[in-house]
Amino acid sequence: MDGIKSKGFKYFFTLITGIIIGMLAGAVGMGTLISYRLDEYIERINYLETQVQDKDIRLEKLEESINKSKFILKSIDIIFSYDEEEIDETTLEKVIKQKYKGIIGKEVKNIDVDMVTEVIDKRIMRLDKEEYKLKVKKLVLSEELMIWVEIEKLD
Repeated sequence: MDGIKSKGFKYFFTLITGIIIGMLAGAVGMGTLISYRLDEYIERINYLETQVQDKDIRLEKLEESINKSKFILKSIDIIFSYDEEEIDETTLEKVIKQKYKGIIGKEVKNIDVDMVTEVIDKRIMRLDKEEYKLKVKKLVLSEELMIWVEIEKLD
């Protein structure tokens, strides 16, 4: 015992060695646990991606099987223009799309453009205790309904 002279130094050396071994064992344990859970998540993501691909293929085949001579409204896009600094566009877009949800899937020739315009034209919407007046500037109706809406803040 030439290298280790005192009991205090032996105790300190043992303590430091135990702490280092404990940290290494903890790191290995955490790494194992995290990698196991990560592998589960990757498998779940792959499964869900294949489900989405299957649904997309099925949707494409169903769309192809629909009579090609009919134009059917498939989606709604809303383009906003406003002078205000900050407006919650996503909430406003969600509310507007909710108003038009009944016309998706209908034949384009059976949709009344004037009626579609009147649904939100000159309408007052409340968001975050603020009032905004909507005005339809332009509307394009094909397989996709595109509406350009001007937003004006009311005082």
